[in-house]
Amino acid sequence: MKLEINYQLIDLESVAKQVLKNLKTKTILLYGNMGVGKTTLIKTLVQELGSHDEVSSPTFSIVNEYELKNDKIFHFDLYRIKNLEEAYNFGIEDYLDSNHWVLIEWPETIESILTANFDTISLELKSENTRKLTIKN
Repeated sequence: MKLEINYQLIDLESVAKQVLKNLKTKTILLYGNMGVGKTTLIKTLVQELGSHDEVSSPTFSIVNEYELKNDKIFHFDLYRIKNLEEAYNFGIEDYLDSNHWVLIEWPETIESILTANFDTISLELKSENTRKLTIKN
């Protein structure tokens, strides 16, 4: 399935609800250029899933964990990961096999080890205030 949504930041809460309704898995790969809004979308998704934790970019920590009532969310930023071995070193496989929510920004480095059980979200800046979100699963 492929779904495209054009939106403005003011619409982000309703967009996050649409995204969650259209996901097939709890593993989401997020693609898009720097500054397009991947982390901003994740903040809203985490809130919509019911977490009250403060969401921030895990650029330097690589992974942040957020609590849900009966689950967890692992939020990755793999921008600084240079190769698959670095991902293995911090235990990426354990996270991918955890059955918890796994949201990954910049997943290109680990694509070769991913199974078929994930959704992709691509974000594209259409104008200063408008983005295009594409879900593929």
